[in-house]
Amino acid sequence: MSDNDVAAYQKDATTGHRPTWSMGVNNPTTREAMRARREGMPGGEAYEIDDSFGLFTSRTRQSRTMNDDDARPRLSSTAIRALDQLGLDAGVDALTIKARYKLLVKRFHPDANGGDRSFEERLQEIISAYNTLKAIGLV
Repeated sequence: MSDNDVAAYQKDATTGHRPTWSMGVNNPTTREAMRARREGMPGGEAYEIDDSFGLFTSRTRQSRTMNDDDARPRLSSTAIRALDQLGLDAGVDALTIKARYKLLVKRFHPDANGGDRSFEERLQEIISAYNTLKAIGLV
């Protein structure tokens, strides 16, 4: 075998000697097919879908039409109680909840208090509140 034959064999070995085709978004045949689908049916007339329930609209378009009040989920009394345990209001985001949790765990951990176990109950309440917020999906 010549050096060129060996190089060709090694190149084919990277794909397991299977034929490969170029994959790309800018493939001209793919663009033409997508344009034809978008413009209409084979008869040439364009078609439009009646999307009464908003199933096919993009998420970004829906989020632009929503108010801020609609975007926030309604919190249950359990979630409000858990946020209260962490000393937070109802309108906080996940990063604020995580930051507050980390701060309180560091503050009330027995190792940070010289082995004093008097803060252990408060620490368990904080961990329980955070786990509740995680289960609800706020974190």
